[in-house]
This record gives sequence, structure tokens and C-alpha cells, in this order.
Amino acid sequence: MRHIAIVGSGPAGYYTAEAAIKQWGDQVHIDVFDRLPVPFGLIRTGVAPDHQSIKGVSKRYEATAGTDNVRFVGNVTIGKDVTIAELQDLYDAVILATGAPNDRPLGLPGEQLANVFGSAAFVGWYNGHPMFADLDPALSHDTAVIIGNGNVALDVARILAKAQSEFHGSDIVSHALSALDGSRIRRIVILGRRGPHQIAMTPKELGELAHLTRARPQVDPADLPDAALDEALDPGLRKSVNHLRAFAAATGGADTDDAIDIEFDFFAAPRAIIGEDRVEEIEVERTRLEDGKAVGTGETYRIPAGLVVACIGYQTSRIPDVPFDDRNGRFANEDGRIAPGLYCVGWARRGPTGTIGTNRPDGFSIIEKIAEDMPEPAGKPGRAGFEALAQARAIDYVKFTDWKKIEQAEIANARDGSPREKFVAVDRMIEAAGKDIS
Repeated sequence: MRHIAIVGSGPAGYYTAEAAIKQWGDQVHIDVFDRLPVPFGLIRTGVAPDHQSIKGVSKRYEATAGTDNVRFVGNVTIGKDVTIAELQDLYDAVILATGAPNDRPLGLPGEQLANVFGSAAFVGWYNGHPMFADLDPALSHDTAVIIGNGNVALDVARILAKAQSEFHGSDIVSHALSALDGSRIRRIVILGRRGPHQIAMTPKELGELAHLTRARPQVDPADLPDAALDEALDPGLRKSVNHLRAFAAATGGADTDDAIDIEFDFFAAPRAIIGEDRVEEIEVERTRLEDGKAVGTGETYRIPAGLVVACIGYQTSRIPDVPFDDRNGRFANEDGRIAPGLYCVGWARRGPTGTIGTNRPDGFSIIEKIAEDMPEPAGKPGRAGFEALAQARAIDYVKFTDWKKIEQAEIANARDGSPREKFVAVDRMIEAAGKDIS
């Protein structure tokens, strides 16, 4: 019997578990570890709460988790409750599928000021991640600035611009919904260092802005390249740029007292965040493109703002004794191999690139490498060995059946029109699972 430990229960973790079952069938046992008592990682706390169709992929992971070969081991912190070296002693292979849950720093003066957040923190706040549930952003100023030209920037803008009625069917947590209901934000500026042809925004997400009841997406026509140049773009990007052209041409839009302008400010690089104790302004330098790169022109201006959210990318959490690639914010690896018996997959391997589905071929690829590296099982104890260790250390981990109790409690607690009300504190999750929280 082969024994595999996967650290991380998000898409990369469960796609890898699925691949292991297809590779070895009943001759493999897989333990999927997570520091939270709840599985599915990015699907639960990263995907926008109003994108429930995307969250539906978790049903596939449930099918894998429900097999006898796979066991969920939640509420266990690697490096604290058990070390990587100990896991390597217990399992034939250890695969790090921890994603990239931390914000990349802006590297700007003033980024430490109050009400300046990275997108992992801000998205975690409205998605109910226990680490960020107490973030409590102030939404009292009329202007918010979002830094970045990808889909996460659009998610944040959309959530800030939506009317309360437009959250029907979403699983946004109640504390965020209440705060947004009292928001005074009426202007959202999305900063991009480069131009419309360099965005990483997909047509669906851009198109959603046009259908919000109180949003007025705006693009300066002068920022748009000659329309003939769109023909050289790939079809998806061309559709996205068409949305931007429509925003630039629009003369109407929401015309109510609570209307919110969403301004796309291209060729704009943030240079400093300014304020006493909290953000008051952001200094921006106008840029131009040279060989596809944004180069400063020396022309600067300031945008008054009471909230700044940086959507510029993520990095993996370090784990003691695991080599780390500081430049790319991921584990140091060669095609997923870190050291003999130690591997990484998904964003922990390649950095935060690709879609959720990109993790599936990644998972299958790493299992093929393990099969190549270890043609035969090493005779390690696997889950029986971890059971003994957990008993000796009084680690009362959360099983998948415990998670289902948590899930049922969240469904039962849902407000009208919502699929669930997430627990945002670990002790409440543990209590809902029927475990001792003393």
C-alpha cells in the first residue's frame, strides 16, 4: 500500500488526490491535511461569493473526499502540530498543495497605513476567512482605489458597487453585507500600470459591471488604442477590450443618488500612499509603454481616497525546513520536485497563475512523477502512523464527516436567499462539528 500526504485541501490538493486514485486504485491511501477545519481552500474563501456556479466544482472534490482511499485531516497546522520531516517519515510522498494565500507587498511608502489592504485580506474578509473576519475596513470615504488589472480587481470593485438586493443567492458573510449596506463609497478607481491591451480581465467579469443597478463603469476614450489594433489580440482579450470600448462610449448608466462610478485609470502607476494614521490620498505617476513595459513619465497626480485594495498577486506561505523561492513567492522546486519524497503542486509549485481547472493537469503530472520516482511502496506506516502521533500529541483533527456537520449547520443558519452562513471563527466550526473546544 502506498501512503501519500497532501498538505492543502483546495483545488490542487483534491485534483492530486483524484489523480493518485486513478494511478493506483485501491493500492493507495491519501491523507489531505488542512490547517482549517473546513476543506476546499480557494473555492470557499477566494472565489467571489456571488459566483456560486464556480463554487460548484467543490462537488467534484467531495466525490474524491468520500472514497475510502482519501481522508480529510483538518485543523492541523504543518510546522506546529506536525513537521514536514515527521510527515516524510510516515508517508511515501508528501505533496505541498498550500496555494498562495498571502498578499504580495506593494513595496510603496505608506502601505502600512490603516485601511490599506491586500486582496487576500479584503476578499477573505467578505468571504469569511477566519484570519480576516475581523478586518473591519472603513467604508466611510467616498472614494476607493483598487490597484491591479486582473479579475480579482474586478471582483473587489463589483462587491463594493453592488446594491444589497444584488447579493441574493450569494454566500457573502453577514458582517460584510452589513458593512457594505452602510458604505459611503461612490467612486471606485481601478489603477493599471499599462493599457487596455495588457489587462488580465476576462470578458464575463468585465461584462458583469454593465449590469449592476447602480454602477457606471467609465473608460477615457484617449486611453484606448486604435480599434484596428484589436485584431491582433486573442479572442478573449478582444472581447474584454470591446467591453472597455463600450464603457468609453456609454453616456447613460445608473443615475440615482447612490450611483457608483467605476473609473478605469490606465497608464497609471501608484508611487506612494499618503496619510497620517490612515490612507488619505494615493500618489500616481502617469506611464507610457515601451516594448510592452510601463515606464514612468514623471507626471504625477494624487487621488483622494479612504480605502486602497491592492490586487497585485499572491505568494505561498513558508513552511519550516522547506526551501523557498523568494523571487517568485513559491516553494523552490524543479517541475514540482523539492527533495526526495517531497513535492509541490498548483500555486505552491508555479505561483498564482492559471485558473482553478489548471490545477487538474498539474495534479496528474505530479502523480506521474511520483510513480516514476517510486515504482514500489516504501513500506511506511501512513495514516496508522499519523493516528499514533495524533493520539500521543492530543491532536483532535477534523474528519470529513465532521466537516459535513459544520456544513449542515452553516446551511441551517443561512439568511433568506443565501445558500449558507459561514462560520468565521475556528472555535465555532469545531463546536459545530461536535468536538471539544476547551
